[in-house]
Amino acid sequence: MISLRYLGVWLLAAALWPQPAPAADPELSAGNLPDYAAVRQSWRPSDIRVLAADGREIQRVRADFSARRGDWVPLTGISAALQRAVIQSEDRRFYEHGGVDWLASASAAWDAAWGDGRRGASTLSMQLAAMLDADLRRGPQGRGIWQKLDQMQAARRLESTWTKAQILEAYLNLASYRGELRGVDALSRVMFRKRASGLTLRESALAAVLLRGPNAPLPVLAQRSCALLRDLGRPDGCDGLRDFIGLSLSRAHAARFQAEGLAPHWARQLIRDGQVSPDGEIRSTLDADLQRLAVRSVRRHLRDLQGTGVTDAAVVVLDNRSGAVRAYVGSSGGLSEAADVDHVQALRQAGSTLKPFLYALALDEQRLTAASLLDDQPLDLDGGGGLYIPDNYDHHFSGWVSARVALASSLNIPAVRALMLVGPDVLAQRLEALGLPLTRDGDYYGYSLALGSADVTLLSLTNAYRALARGGSYAPVPMRAAGPQAGQPLFSRGAAWIVGDILADRQARARTFGLDSPLSTRSWAAVKTGTSRDMRDNWCVGWSADHTVGVWVGNSAGASMRNVSGVSGAGPIWHDLMDWLARPASSSGPARPAEVTPAPVTFAAGLEPARTEYFLGDTAQAVFAPPGLDSAAAGRPRIAEPVDGTLIALDPDIPWDRQRLRVRAVDALSRPASDVRWFLDGEAYGTGAAPDWAPRPGLHVFQLRDAAGRVLDQARVTVRAGPWASNR
Repeated sequence: MISLRYLGVWLLAAALWPQPAPAADPELSAGNLPDYAAVRQSWRPSDIRVLAADGREIQRVRADFSARRGDWVPLTGISAALQRAVIQSEDRRFYEHGGVDWLASASAAWDAAWGDGRRGASTLSMQLAAMLDADLRRGPQGRGIWQKLDQMQAARRLESTWTKAQILEAYLNLASYRGELRGVDALSRVMFRKRASGLTLRESALAAVLLRGPNAPLPVLAQRSCALLRDLGRPDGCDGLRDFIGLSLSRAHAARFQAEGLAPHWARQLIRDGQVSPDGEIRSTLDADLQRLAVRSVRRHLRDLQGTGVTDAAVVVLDNRSGAVRAYVGSSGGLSEAADVDHVQALRQAGSTLKPFLYALALDEQRLTAASLLDDQPLDLDGGGGLYIPDNYDHHFSGWVSARVALASSLNIPAVRALMLVGPDVLAQRLEALGLPLTRDGDYYGYSLALGSADVTLLSLTNAYRALARGGSYAPVPMRAAGPQAGQPLFSRGAAWIVGDILADRQARARTFGLDSPLSTRSWAAVKTGTSRDMRDNWCVGWSADHTVGVWVGNSAGASMRNVSGVSGAGPIWHDLMDWLARPASSSGPARPAEVTPAPVTFAAGLEPARTEYFLGDTAQAVFAPPGLDSAAAGRPRIAEPVDGTLIALDPDIPWDRQRLRVRAVDALSRPASDVRWFLDGEAYGTGAAPDWAPRPGLHVFQLRDAAGRVLDQARVTVRAGPWASNR
């Protein structure tokens, strides 16, 4: 082993000996170094870059955890202050030597032979050569004499084929700075929260001394940075330098500055699907401007809903023809209690959003028309394990209504009656064919399937609505859209068009939503809201001529929301997106298919205004009336609640005087009846809208009588006693 002193003498002699010009022989260096273009081309950030359809970056996802690398920054994009500080600190005669600074080498050799051996002489070119060739890198015991000579020769060869600007640019991009930070882009965006072009002289001084000691402690860095600032003629930069360096070091593991972060959940989906190109990029189908709008809309409206139990939201926008995903927001970000959960893919209860598919089925099977009347009155059904008693969202009943009004106003009882015509199993099979992830058959869900008792994902639900927008043709969502999809017909074009016409009808939905709501847009759009049981989820899904938009609002824990429905929770976000996507040319809606026949209709007793309605096949008729309206017996008032034969079991956990049974009478058109008299067990009980009844154990008979005392209807009610009945 040659001692350090003898090595120093040898290097001193080598430094003073006349040197030939750099040779062009590729064997001159320890190995063939790549050229600048190859080094630049081989650089890969540690993040996968997700690009929008137009090439703009919208998301970065960390893929390589061996080091944290940013983008390659050209020398013109690097602060002149940093270039100056690095050259002053590492290689003062960088622009004068040919790869080896012989004067610095002589000084280093002298110091190695007769000094403390701490002076270095590696030029930027020599350091870059070591970065490019693993055989030239310093080992645990330092570099031997032959390795040092190889490094010098490699640096001279590098200078013969690279320009000084290329050497400095590559050095600043390849160098390690602090911890896992490698390259000037990672350093500047993480530690200094800015682009490399904006680094100040003080920031540059710290970056330069980090090159010499990437993991040096704060006091050492402060001392070296201050010394360098003095060399650069800026001693005033030492004021407060220690605090500045401490703050900068505390950010060494921070998120990348100015990273858009618009679509983290969709980016992970694409990565899992293997969509990454060889250069570490993913060209997605997202619209950058629409995605940014969706993120902002979610955050803005969720802030408005603070205090209601809403913390999460999700959005997906699909192109109707190709299925391309134009926007995808998996959570509300910082407002979410589970920001990493992809709520677009999470299973949640569908609520009323399944009703359009039920009515489309009923139309196709010609069991209903858009003008058919359905009775919106209390309904008791045998559910196998007990009675299934559906209710409307607002706990009110509308009597006889057309299918158009029932669907547009999202009335529950008519939907259950429609499912009684179609059958739960038939509906379940069609929903599965639409891509909805139902895990049980129709018998399991029963008639509650009409009200959305099944769990679905926002993506699958939105894509099912896209089938209606495509005239009943279903096609899966592609990870990469290649053009218009053919699809599988699941509904007739006529049924899909009529359902869309109903869901775009402001007048028809006014009964529930009014004329002015977030569901009203400035161009044609069909839309449906939904709220799941116990207010855990609310939805708003709809389509225009070109896009289908789905929005979910709720919270990850599944807790109930307070006073938030589909129209107030998800509706405003849906409205923002649909208005942004609106095209004036689409304001009139899609063209009516040839198989849809328009015809004027009227309704008996003025149930609904006369209008033009649309029919399939030979189902058209001119007048619609409730069954038996002309019969005298059917035309008189009747008891709507309680139903005859009702059996009540009093709840022992609720005080008996707090329990009530609703009492209602309706006329032949299912409208509230006022000119009637109620009797209970033969005694007068009330008139018109009688008060609710506090049940008492035993058998009781309610009677409805006219002014002459004739019995119009009666209902028997049996009340079972609770354990406290004897103490009443």
